[in-house]
Amino acid sequence: MKAVVYEHPFDVAVKEVEDPRIQHPNDVLVRVTSTAICGSDLHMYEGRTAAQPGIVFGHENLGVIEEIGSGVTSLKPGDRVVMPFNVACGFCKNCLAGFTGFCLTVNPGFAGGAYGYVAMGPYTGGQAEHLRVPYADFNCLKLPPGDEWETDFVLLADIFPTGYHGCELAKVSPGESVAVYGAGPVGLMAAYSALLRGASKVFVVDRVPERLAKAEEIGAIPIDFTQADPAEQIREQTDGEGTDKGVDAVGYQAHSRDASHEEPAVVLNTLIMTVRPTGMLGVPGLYVPSDPGAPDEHAKQGQLLVSIGKMFEKGQRMGTGQCNVKLYNRQLRDLIIAGRAKPSFVVSHELPLDQAPMAYDKFDKRIEGFTKVVLHPTLAA
Repeated sequence: MKAVVYEHPFDVAVKEVEDPRIQHPNDVLVRVTSTAICGSDLHMYEGRTAAQPGIVFGHENLGVIEEIGSGVTSLKPGDRVVMPFNVACGFCKNCLAGFTGFCLTVNPGFAGGAYGYVAMGPYTGGQAEHLRVPYADFNCLKLPPGDEWETDFVLLADIFPTGYHGCELAKVSPGESVAVYGAGPVGLMAAYSALLRGASKVFVVDRVPERLAKAEEIGAIPIDFTQADPAEQIREQTDGEGTDKGVDAVGYQAHSRDASHEEPAVVLNTLIMTVRPTGMLGVPGLYVPSDPGAPDEHAKQGQLLVSIGKMFEKGQRMGTGQCNVKLYNRQLRDLIIAGRAKPSFVVSHELPLDQAPMAYDKFDKRIEGFTKVVLHPTLAA
């Protein structure tokens, strides 16, 4: 089958790889119809991880089941399904508590598993024609048959639930004001989710004009951090108080205001200054235990200089960690079906699989409007 394969930093190729097969009675094989490129994929693409050449990328996957293992009971060939990026068993202590992003079974020695992502287990990615799904009864979310809502549904694999998770970590409630740092796909989904949850005012901070324009289109207030300190801009629009809640949708590759260099802790520290005393911070943005490309020795070890004293002084609380997709994907699916949510507004391009190398290059460079790319292996080049 064809798949998107990592070659070396800044280079992926579409190559022929071995077809997946049923390896366990709980497996299913899915013919992939939609798979998205994620900002997390860029960490590997840029050589910022220990990813080895040959890894197949892709953790945002949707398709149609073609074959089932003998132990699968709730699924059948022909079912249309979307898979959380978290590979989870469904029966360990964390899964039973709803923390499927931190499954203790699927990746021994590491809490959590994912498709096509370094250190997240032996699960081949879905930027390919086919995908093996383990623990399929638990991991597959059934969708209506056909192809309606295809581009909305594929976002249930990661960024829509992840943006919603940022709001859940911050406990965003109706009537509250929220600051979201980052207007990439996850940041836009966090802002959208805050509005879905009834926030009265949502600020979105970024420097890319087209992304800020997209935030404004959904009813958020764009804040260009290159113009002035974003915390000050937001305080000026909140009677000097700051927002009730804040979401960091950027993570460890945050940049200085002039974009000249990386400042891994700048978003966290600015968010602390943005949110009012006793407010809450949600951090779905990715922070890693090690980053060989970080600007200083401490950051290389995942150690950041964060203003914990100011956070303590303000009595703020913070929630962190990757999204437990299954906590949210069923309800978010039903919002899409009911016409209450249409997350596909973030999708800028839908392309055949063969155009993945070009899409990675342009998405990584933030050029030509490449904000969220969905690849369709079944689409002719």
